[in-house]
Amino acid sequence: MNNKNLEELCKQSCEVVLHAADFIQEELGKVEVKDIDVKSVNSLVSYVDKESEKKLVAGLSDLLPEAVFITEEETIEALEGDYRWIIDPLDGTTNFLHQLPFFAISVALQYKEQTVLGIVCEVNRKDLFYAWKGGGSWLNAKPIKVSTNTVLQDTMIATGFPYYDYQHVPAYMQTLEYFMRKTRGIRRFGAAALDLAYVACGRFDAYYEYSLSPWDVAAGALLVEEAGGKVSDFKGGANYLFGREIIVGSSAMFDEIFATVNGAFYPKES
Repeated sequence: MNNKNLEELCKQSCEVVLHAADFIQEELGKVEVKDIDVKSVNSLVSYVDKESEKKLVAGLSDLLPEAVFITEEETIEALEGDYRWIIDPLDGTTNFLHQLPFFAISVALQYKEQTVLGIVCEVNRKDLFYAWKGGGSWLNAKPIKVSTNTVLQDTMIATGFPYYDYQHVPAYMQTLEYFMRKTRGIRRFGAAALDLAYVACGRFDAYYEYSLSPWDVAAGALLVEEAGGKVSDFKGGANYLFGREIIVGSSAMFDEIFATVNGAFYPKES
């Protein structure tokens, strides 16, 4: 698929995502306790997640019938194929259920395991972040770039607190203390896809988190890369999609921030 075709597919996919976003917005405040299932510790799901996923799968299947899917709510069987959509139908479900306005849809397309298209839609504001391989990153039809800050003291860092996997808490707390002292501030909003999108458009200078899934980061990672930023796992490799850890940042600040995270989590390998 060439760049022009990817651009057109991205535009068509954005329409599918916006349709699902309208549904999520309409259901805000309507979900009752009886409608919520607990998948695992602190991992919630409702009919909104599942119906949003079904809408996305149906719409994207029409656009690219040969593609297979990896989806968070598993409303469709995961199969093997050259084209593969990776979908989080509602990133930030807990925020949504508590009516905290920070949740999103995340959709990525891979071709032979390389991400070639990414969309993140911030539902409340209808902010639509999107990118295709080689086409740059965009927010509501305007090009976006990562931050140009060059001094750590001027940076804003995003992260995610562990909510079920506590084995790395000492290392994580070490990074928190360092960034508390050395940066302008730390934010934890509870939706990885949006944290990544915010790095892509320069609202955050960097973001890091562990215990993540592919659907949390696939689209946002491409947004950052196409906006001129850097992406890696905590060891500096490329296993951030399935390796359950990711760090992203502007090109100017990545190395300094990476060194702090890597030194805390893998001190013997630094």
